[in-house]
Amino acid sequence: MSVQPPPPPSITPRQMNLLRAVTSMAWADGVLEAEEVNIMLDSFSLIFARDAARQRQLQEELRDYLMQKVPLEEVVPQLESREEKELALKLGYEVIACSSRTPEEPKINPEEAAAYQKLVQLLDLPSEVVADIEAEVRTALEKTPIDRENIGDAIAHQIEEFTNS
Repeated sequence: MSVQPPPPPSITPRQMNLLRAVTSMAWADGVLEAEEVNIMLDSFSLIFARDAARQRQLQEELRDYLMQKVPLEEVVPQLESREEKELALKLGYEVIACSSRTPEEPKINPEEAAAYQKLVQLLDLPSEVVADIEAEVRTALEKTPIDRENIGDAIAHQIEEFTNS
């Protein structure tokens, strides 16, 4: 008996591609904590659905997708525009820049750093664009730190702005 993939969630393919790119980076250290999943589900459902019943349904739809470890090599080619690639890079950098599990752990651990370098390579953006995005994220995090508790909200807000533009 073969395992059937979950039905596609009722979000746009563009939103799904960005969600998968962010999720791939969240999986970079090999662990996607239940807390991280719940934060992302709450945040994304608030953006992609308007009423409470629809939000709950969407959370169930997206949970299966968040739990899948989709390789960056599969996700990145689905990003069609330069703007999508730049947003994926920015969100990916934000995810790893605030993902330490303990105060003693570095903000970006070796697994996350390697995954991020792979993302940079696959996106094939000009080095000055990468440097600008990294500087923008570092500056924003210095002004308003994002931690594990509010990363989902920050990412969801940026995806909402992007998909509504």
